[in-house]
Amino acid sequence: MLEKLKEKVCQANLDLVKYGLVIFTWGNVSEQDRATGLVIIKPSGLNYEGMTPDDMVVVDLDGNVAEGKLKPSSDTPTHLELYRRFPEMGGIVHTHSENATAFAQSGRAIPAYGTTHADYFYGDIPCTRALTEEEVKKDYEKNTGVVIAEAFSGIGVMSLPACLVKNHGPFSWGKDSVEAVHNAVVLEQCAKMARETEMLNKNAVRADQYILDKHYYRKHGKNAYYGQGGNT
Repeated sequence: MLEKLKEKVCQANLDLVKYGLVIFTWGNVSEQDRATGLVIIKPSGLNYEGMTPDDMVVVDLDGNVAEGKLKPSSDTPTHLELYRRFPEMGGIVHTHSENATAFAQSGRAIPAYGTTHADYFYGDIPCTRALTEEEVKKDYEKNTGVVIAEAFSGIGVMSLPACLVKNHGPFSWGKDSVEAVHNAVVLEQCAKMARETEMLNKNAVRADQYILDKHYYRKHGKNAYYGQGGNT
């Protein structure tokens, strides 16, 4: 079932290791098959070393396992909540990458200090509110998706394809798992540069909106002109 997509999602998970976003068994990538609505995701607690496409787990949007010999990621309810709420999302990534997680643990958004950030994210990358004790005790992973959705009230999820969950870590997404991983890599780099910017200048301020607009829209606007026919 969905063998090609399993290969794609497995490779996307392995790419988290390649780009230094995860260690041990941390993190997960999923992708939704548009035709069936089924979601393929990394198994829970499985080490990346030796991981194969056959290890991937197929679930429906209610969390029922449609295929797979292993348990799906414990974060599966978060992924499914986001897929249900935001049909634009085709792939989702969760990591505990160092710099983005530092902002999440600080309860801070990542400010748009410069053009690198603006090339991918149209605005500050938001940090959610803390989950309540009740939300943690009951349906914790689902409620993680709920607070992400709350943080994006009135914000386009595809123009700002990442979020920090307070005291937890970053999530990113894209049209598919490949783009979601790409955005996770850029998110971590932007978080690193933001931290270093603040170390150099504790009074650093967000870049002017007109320069942020220029860089975002030259890549993503209807009259975008960056790259070779859609390359980024």
